[in-house]
Parts: sequence; structure tokens; C-alpha cells
Amino acid sequence: MKQLLLSAGLLLALALAPAPVMAQAAKASAQPALIDRDLLFGDPEISGAQLSPDGKFLSFIKPYNGTRNLWVKALNEPFDKARVMTNDQARPVRGYFWSRDGKYLLYSQDKGGDENFNIYAVNPAEAPVAGQPVPAARDLTGLKGVRVQIISAPLSDPNTLYIGLNDRDKAWHDLYKLNLTTGEKTLVRQNTDRLGAWVFDWNDQLRLASRSNPDGSTEWLRVEGEKMTPFYKTSIDEQSSVAGFTKDNRRVYVVTNQGQGRNLAEIVLLDPATGKEEVYQADPQKRVDVGGLVLSEKTHEPVFVSFEDDRMRRVWKDKAFEADFQKASAQLPGLDVRPASNTTDERLWLLSASSATQPAVTYLYDRQTKQLTKQYETRPQLKAADLADMKVVRYKSSDGLEIPAYLTLPKGVAAKNLPVIILPHGGPWARDVYGFNAMHQFLANRGYAVLSPNFRASTGFGKKFLEAGNGEWGRKMQDDLTWGVKYLTSQGIADPKRVGIMGGSYGGYATLAGVTFTPDLYAAGVAIVAPSNLSTLLGAIPPYWEAGRKQMYARMADPGTEAGRAELARMSPLTSADKIKTPLMVVQGANDPRVNKAEADQIVVALRDRNYPVQYICAPDEGHGFARPVNNLAMLAAAEKFLAEHLKGRYQESMPPAVAKRLQEITVDPKTVTLASKAAVK
Repeated sequence: MKQLLLSAGLLLALALAPAPVMAQAAKASAQPALIDRDLLFGDPEISGAQLSPDGKFLSFIKPYNGTRNLWVKALNEPFDKARVMTNDQARPVRGYFWSRDGKYLLYSQDKGGDENFNIYAVNPAEAPVAGQPVPAARDLTGLKGVRVQIISAPLSDPNTLYIGLNDRDKAWHDLYKLNLTTGEKTLVRQNTDRLGAWVFDWNDQLRLASRSNPDGSTEWLRVEGEKMTPFYKTSIDEQSSVAGFTKDNRRVYVVTNQGQGRNLAEIVLLDPATGKEEVYQADPQKRVDVGGLVLSEKTHEPVFVSFEDDRMRRVWKDKAFEADFQKASAQLPGLDVRPASNTTDERLWLLSASSATQPAVTYLYDRQTKQLTKQYETRPQLKAADLADMKVVRYKSSDGLEIPAYLTLPKGVAAKNLPVIILPHGGPWARDVYGFNAMHQFLANRGYAVLSPNFRASTGFGKKFLEAGNGEWGRKMQDDLTWGVKYLTSQGIADPKRVGIMGGSYGGYATLAGVTFTPDLYAAGVAIVAPSNLSTLLGAIPPYWEAGRKQMYARMADPGTEAGRAELARMSPLTSADKIKTPLMVVQGANDPRVNKAEADQIVVALRDRNYPVQYICAPDEGHGFARPVNNLAMLAAAEKFLAEHLKGRYQESMPPAVAKRLQEITVDPKTVTLASKAAVK
């Protein structure tokens, strides 16, 4: 099946990690024992398995010398016979894939969270050099200050990757052909046309590109030699993407919400030569946007279309695939089953099965023999009996807009008068989904009710819902969280005096906005990589976000106008920092290219200068979210204690010496914080 190989998303994944045992005595004997932080946030025992293209080998991620690295074993060997392939101690390996011929394992790494990724290759057939535990990993791109994009891995030329490099122009990526054996890079197209995406057909021929126009609209172009001809356009308020070509390479599957009459995104079949389109698939229940289309690389036909509703749904297009999938899924009742990897001939699948109370379990399914074989559990020491279920709730916001949200209640206690954590997602143009959520489980185990609202501006619920967030940072988007608190209070679930808010990226902004604009609502806040000053945030966005700059201005405010600057100031928590009277913890990565360290420094200084206490954690070796387990664990241990102090939840007192030491190292005394420039806080 066609799969996304690697992506550096724009959104924060709260990957908070490892910790030890020991716990505070339970306040109520009916509650489950405290779950050790390490079991929820430590490195998975095994994760990220991928089948080699020929199915002879299985690769996976597993800690080595305390850091997640790549391993390989023969498919039928036990896991204890696996060989370690990488020994990266600076950053964990978070994603990877096989080259098309199975010769190389390919992965990307940045330095300290700066998001300037290079591509590395390791050959599993190579023996380690003398004195080394692993084969040599080659840096194929070897660039500094450059963000490498992976665009296509052609089946017809397995020794090649098509990549994008922004070494010539930081805002736009030129298209290169990369030789995996030699590392030689050959320029294919210089990007002088604001091109943001390249699309190849089933013959691995470059056929399409997308252009981001200065007005924020997007055009899709036919690539014909040096000539590029527009054939489809979406406005600044619309989105479109190409999911792939039809079997005959004549038409393309386009996911789009173009047009006033189209609220929910659907898939259309579009002819680039004529512009003629026809609807291929919309949500039959008319509830959510199309989630995605999976195409078979063997038949070049659609396999299924997915829809992320309260839980994921599918519309199957390939009946043989559907029959096999249903046969496998029937053996895994109650679990959401997702394809994770497959062989080139599509005989063998890896399936990932999970639920809110079941961390992912990976199975091998043989479509020929119809055998389903368990491979591993990511977190085998977590027991479903100790975990809390997740349910969907809906409530009305301040203007009557219905907000879908996910609620997890602590086990073993009545759902009455509980401490609450509001957990808004990042983005904000993203959404929360049903499934195993370590943060929900962690907080619920500590006695909190946990609510994750899909507030207006969240994606997946249609164009109108998304656009309802335009210009509403700190206003109605914040109301959607406030009315979530009111909903839980009206249901008798929440103790209104023990409500906290915690989040990262936009969720961090919402935390600062919550304690600033609704100062009487929250009793504690944990703001992680949080924008505090929207003017300085927009002024410091990475150059390679240029394609989305105009759309960000449309959805927030335009800093190029006096009215826009006034709006950004109004929406910025920093402007009203004198209103904060809620205990606050601020968490930051020093190398964050999206939300610069200045965002944290500014709010910390503003509070410090009015003699208001604030806790500040800043890791010098992290970016937009913490990747190193020791940093994750230190931050999480501090946040857990902080929330317990102010909301009276339970917490785990113990932590290993290394984590305690790291917590001391990354805890910043607000008195020592200085701002780079006075102008930065204007």
C-alpha cells in the first residue's frame, strides 16, 4: 500500500517520556495503584516495526544504551536474536523506512530539536567496523542549517530518493534526485515559483506541482517539461491535496473542500488535462471530512477511504482487501486495527491494534494462509484493568456551536466533584482522536477528569467549523474550553475550585490565554512551548513556512496592518500578563524553531517583574517538544507534582537520580532570565 514515508509535522506531539517507581499513598482505596510514569511515558519496549520489501526481515525501534535506535531480525527469528543497527545517543530515532530494494534503512535526524533534518542510511547487511557495535550510518545529505524534505521513493529506481533542499532559498525547496549509494545529489527542478509539493505518477514521472500564491490561494499545475500549466485552484479559505493518480495515470484523486457548496472535504476525480471533475467519495454519514485514501502500489487501485469520526470509519474499495482485513479484525474485537506496513507483493501485512485502554499491539497477517500472528506489545506492563476508558461528549459553547470532545474519568471513584485538567491540542489546525492517550491515562490515574475539546479551528469537522476560529484566538476558541469547564461543572463532574489547564504549542497558548483572559477559572496551568506574544511569534516563524504565512495571517491577524497588530496584541497573553493570578509552570526547548525561547522568556520576565511566582523549565538540547527521555521525565515529574500541589491530585514522588539531576539542570531561576531586546516585548 502507498504509505507516507516520513513527515516532520507542524504540530506538537506531546511525547513526554520515562520515569521510575514509588508512589504517594492512595487517597481512596478504590482507585487503582499509581501507575509508574515510566510505564506510560518511558520508551516503548518495541515500536515502529516495518517489513522489508521482500518480507524476509522485520525492523523495529528499541532502546539501545538508553536511547531508541533501529534493530533488524529475520522475520521468523525471535526478537532476542535481533541485531542493533544504529547507536545514536544524542537523539532517539523516531521514524524510518526501508529503501525500495530493501538494501538500506533510511531515517532523518536533526540537532537538538532545531528541525534541520538530514537523511541517514544504514546497510543491515554490513558488519560493524572493528570496535563498533553497529554498522556505519552514512549522512546522505550532510547539510547544516538546511531542512531536508523526503518527497518520493520511486519503485522503478530503488537506489533513488527525490528530496527537497532549501539550501539555496530558505523559504522554498528545490527538487533533487539523491543517489542512496553515493549520496550524490542531482538538481531536477529549481524552485523559483513558490512550489510547495511535487507529485509523481505510477511510472515515477514528475507530473504535478502545487504553487502557493502571494494571496494565500493554492494552484495545482501540470508539469510538462519546463512548462507548468495551472488546472485547479483553491482559495485562501480552502484546502486541496493530491492523494495519487488513477491506474491509467490520466486522472488524480484530489481531497478538496473547494466551493461554497462544499463544507466537508471529499475526494474528487480530476482530469489535469481538461479540469473536469467528478465526486469520488464523500462521508456517507455527512459528519466529517475525508481522512485519507489508501492506494495499492501493486494494483494501482484504491483500497479504502478513511474518516476520522468519534472513532475511525472506512469505506472499502477493494473487496479482497476488505475480506482479509475483516477476517483479521474479527480476531481482535473492540480494537481499532490499522495497517502499519506491508511487503511489495502485499501478501504480508503488519497490523497495529489498539483502543483507549490498550496500547498498540502489532500483528503479522499472511493474506495467503490467513494466519494472524502476534509480534509484540509496545507497553506490555500496562494492564487494561488499570486504564480508564475514553468517551465522546458534546456540549454547546458560548455562541451555541457544538464542541465534540474526548473525556476520560478516573477509575475507582465516583465521577463527582473531581479535579479536572483541560488538555487542548496543538496546532491549532489539528484535532484530537479516540485511542490510547498516555497523557489522558496518566492524569486520570492521578485522579483527574481529563477533557480534550476539539474547539473551533480544529480540522476534520468541515470548512465552517475550521473557519469559525478565524480571528478568535483568545476569544471564542478560548470560550470553547471555558464552556467545557462549565459543562463538566453542570454535570457535577468538576470541582470548580480544582480545574487546571495544560497543553503544548497552541495548547500552551490556550493555557496562557486561559490563566490570563479567564483568571478566575483555573487553579493551575502548565504551558509547554507556548506562544505568549503573537506578534513576535509570527515575526520569528521559520522561512520554510512561507507557503502558509498568508493563511496564518488570515486565521489570526495580519501583522502588516495597524489593525492586525492591535488584534495580535489583544490576543497575546503577554499583553495582559498583569491579570494572571493562577499558579503557572512554563516549559520550553531552547532550540525551538517554531515557538522561540523568547516566547517563554517574555512571559516569565513579565511575571517575575511583578513579583509573581512562576516555575520555568528550559532544556538546552530540545526544540518544539521534548524528544530526549531524560528531559521528558524530568519535566513530567515536575508538572505532576505542581498539579498535585494546586489541584490536590495524586502524584508519584520518586524519580531516579539521573532524572532528579536533570530536573535541577533544566530548572531555571526566573531571576536569571534576560530578554535579548526591549523591542521583543512590545
